[in-house]
Amino acid sequence: MKMNASYTSFVAVGDSFTEGMSDRLPDGSYRGWADLLAARLAAREPGFRYANLAVRGKLIGQIVEEQVDAAAAMRADVVTLVGGLNDALRPKCDMGRVRGLLEEAAGRLAPSCGRLVLMRSPGRNGPVMERFRPRMEELFTFVDELARRHDALVVDLYGAPALGDQRLWDVDRLHLTPEGHRRVAEAVWQTLGLPAEHDWRAELPPALPAGWAERRVADVRFARRHLFPWIGRRLTGRSSGDGLPAKRPELLPFAPLPQGPRA
Repeated sequence: MKMNASYTSFVAVGDSFTEGMSDRLPDGSYRGWADLLAARLAAREPGFRYANLAVRGKLIGQIVEEQVDAAAAMRADVVTLVGGLNDALRPKCDMGRVRGLLEEAAGRLAPSCGRLVLMRSPGRNGPVMERFRPRMEELFTFVDELARRHDALVVDLYGAPALGDQRLWDVDRLHLTPEGHRRVAEAVWQTLGLPAEHDWRAELPPALPAGWAERRVADVRFARRHLFPWIGRRLTGRSSGDGLPAKRPELLPFAPLPQGPRA
């Protein structure tokens, strides 16, 4: 596969993972791996342009309906497509429908861009992950098939044990920390054929095990602040992204976002 080391435009499509949660900036907004990657590409290419259409909570059907045509119309050098995991983590999920929508998205995006990039998303180690692991692996097997059919690149984050380390995940247990996002940006950078700057797969030093009481306090805090609200949204059909626009809806020269809360 030929790799083009010159990328002058980048469009990111997806959900909260690509929006950048939980890489929170001091003003309350989110940065994330896509913004980090865009900043590095912009430092290489004068006139580099970037759009990020991702919105937290979006299912693959919403990504196809709301983001894919807009991304295709931008005809960027690089488009990243990450979606379907929000569907797979729901109690009831039609994986056949998820595969069909991913196929539709890739089929529209691949011919319109210089390079389509897909991902096998990381998964945090723990009992929740184990429950949904079969669906995730079904999803990622299909991502590999899509890549072969559409000559797309695949960033295999799922296959990196370091990204399963709980210390690289936020207290909500659903989103990466700033260090996790930094590693994802490096992984995509290297997949695009650009020179490595650090080993994103490097495992963290051994951690001292938390005591029983500390773990129980963390579990109670997690349930109150994150798990129960998440369940409530599922039961009422709401999403954390309802009413939120894309963070960077137009393909424009890269610049840091103006300060303002988006949490």
